[in-house]
Amino acid sequence: MSLSAISRTRSVLSKWSFQSTTLHNRPCATRVFTRTLAPQRKHLSTSFITQASSPKHKRSEKVKPNDLDLEFEQNKRPEPSPSFDVDPAPKLDGTAANAKNADSPDLDHTMIGMTGGEIFNEMMRRKNVDTVFGYPGGAILPVYDAIYNSENFKFVLPRHEQGAGHMAEGYARASGKPGVVLVTSGPGATNVVTPMADALADGVPMVVFTGQVPTSAIGTDAFQEADVIGISRSCTKWNVMVKSVDELPKRINEAFEIAMSGRPGPVLIDLPKDVTAAVLKNPIPVLNNSLPYTAISNINQIIQRKFLSENIQETAKLINMAKKPVIYAGAGILSNLNGPTLLKELSERSQIPVTTTLQALGAFDQQDPKSLDMLGMHGSAVANLAIQNADLIIALGGRFDDRVTGNISKFAPEARKAALEKRGGIVHFEISPKNINKVVETQIALEGDVTENLEILLPLIKSVDERPEWFAQINQWKKAYPYEYMRETPGSKIKPQTVISRLSDIANSTGKKVIVTTGVGQHQMWTAQHWTWRNPRTFITSGGLGTMGYGLPAAIGAQVAFPEALVIDIDGDASFNMTLTELSSAVQANTPIKIMLLNNEEQGMVTQWQTLFYEHRYSHTHQMNPNFQKLAEAMGLKAMKLKEYEQIDSTLKEFLEHEGPVLLEVEIEKKVPVLPMVPAGKGLDEFMYFDPKTEKEQEKIRFERTEGKH
Repeated sequence: MSLSAISRTRSVLSKWSFQSTTLHNRPCATRVFTRTLAPQRKHLSTSFITQASSPKHKRSEKVKPNDLDLEFEQNKRPEPSPSFDVDPAPKLDGTAANAKNADSPDLDHTMIGMTGGEIFNEMMRRKNVDTVFGYPGGAILPVYDAIYNSENFKFVLPRHEQGAGHMAEGYARASGKPGVVLVTSGPGATNVVTPMADALADGVPMVVFTGQVPTSAIGTDAFQEADVIGISRSCTKWNVMVKSVDELPKRINEAFEIAMSGRPGPVLIDLPKDVTAAVLKNPIPVLNNSLPYTAISNINQIIQRKFLSENIQETAKLINMAKKPVIYAGAGILSNLNGPTLLKELSERSQIPVTTTLQALGAFDQQDPKSLDMLGMHGSAVANLAIQNADLIIALGGRFDDRVTGNISKFAPEARKAALEKRGGIVHFEISPKNINKVVETQIALEGDVTENLEILLPLIKSVDERPEWFAQINQWKKAYPYEYMRETPGSKIKPQTVISRLSDIANSTGKKVIVTTGVGQHQMWTAQHWTWRNPRTFITSGGLGTMGYGLPAAIGAQVAFPEALVIDIDGDASFNMTLTELSSAVQANTPIKIMLLNNEEQGMVTQWQTLFYEHRYSHTHQMNPNFQKLAEAMGLKAMKLKEYEQIDSTLKEFLEHEGPVLLEVEIEKKVPVLPMVPAGKGLDEFMYFDPKTEKEQEKIRFERTEGKH
């Protein structure tokens, strides 16, 4: 055999070597080499096959053809499903062998005669999926043909697959159900990588179905072929390529369960075209609603329950002993509908102040006097000071992200001191074991569902009527460090903080369920700071990955989940530019979303860092925007513009009262900083705070350094 032929064969084999099922980023590629070799047999010479598939044969040994056939018969993988438009060859696998037991009650006959695409449609019905977001293409057409005029679910067509992914995220965040995405192979699949990475970072359940070239063409660099399993391994909880129509129902069933189990997240099923076109001919095992458990995992659960019980007892002792406790609530508290109720009960029973992460805003009513608002880099000063001075920090479903902790070595010094004296410390309620002691060392870790563990803990907590000294200190901080900014003056442009605050008041007075989405940037932080958050699951934004362009498609997804809700996307011009083509998707999907676009003609968060740390050198952070009014109207939306401070209230009311989708562009002041701010490398109590004198000095320096341009 020629060297070029050997090289080509090895190349084909290497491309197959990662087409395996993965769970939690661990590959399960057992016997991949021998399984992938058999389909290539006709391309190989006897001598090369002997050396590659059977190491026990020496180079000098001559292998008989009959021995070779026997060895291949023993080692070859099951034949893949037939290529698209090719008659299926008869085969006998485990499922077919069970056909003779057709009367067995453990077999499901209801899908016999269905194509893979029709099985997809049926499984969506069984999983109570009411919405699918996706974009068609050649490799996934058997599925799209099967769902033509399907009554099982609503289909939302984006303008880009990334939009479909973020729509699914918005839907999942609002509803608590997995968002479902259906896209084609190659670029269709790679375009959903960012939404999957975003969902993994923020714990959002999402089930992504991607088309794939026929199994016979995999590894040949076929048109729109991509190693989706390999690409998505690092941005999914679990992924799998379905190689036979017989296994499709099982894989779909597993996907939905894995997406919702433990810490929610994205999963991916890769669907070769011949698999979705093939017809199921045999009954399949009845689908179970739970993943298999081994004897070892059952033993581990018993041991974990024992340690959990002990840790809950110790946690109760620390809470009952603490003088200055603080609850730090993360997105995990929202994973269960009862989570916010239990959070409030714990706070009320022991009079503990509560701060939340960006993703948990709304889990605790900010009008409650025990609310400290958000903590972290752009969190409230009172929340950050409380964390630094608390003797006990109770972390509920948070992962101690770097934007929350600041400099780790300076994080929570009083709690660390209390831990050494056995009177406090950090207690971590967390469902994902990998997040425990990953960033911050905790004294007690309670692994498992936050709400379930809170239900066990609460009866052990003693009632506390008041904590006068602790709350006196907190109230003093609240008075000294409110969210402050430079107010409007005659002739000045509108301040973003002002218009967001007024929109919050007006929207919350409508009596409707209000859901707010944002892109990523300054507008995101201003919204977090100046909106009054009172209800859970009403704030949807990209936190861990920080994906610009998230707000608009996420708003569409949230509106689909709650058609009667008032859904508002508060966006910035730079972030909005990333996915603005989804405006027409909103119109086509009949989603009456409201988009308030804060336009300062710059990449505001980046220019803020350039102002503070790069001597006002604004390197490529001022883009030329389109005419947003004409753009919105061309897409079929109503377009509005706000420029004058005196017209804020009247314009916002008209904006919210419009029945269809509407875009309101607000011209805001440029170079407005988001404050407070904890600079990189600093502790939470080393924050930058608004000072009018400093602000004016910065304006003067900026004008001189940029020669009057900014």
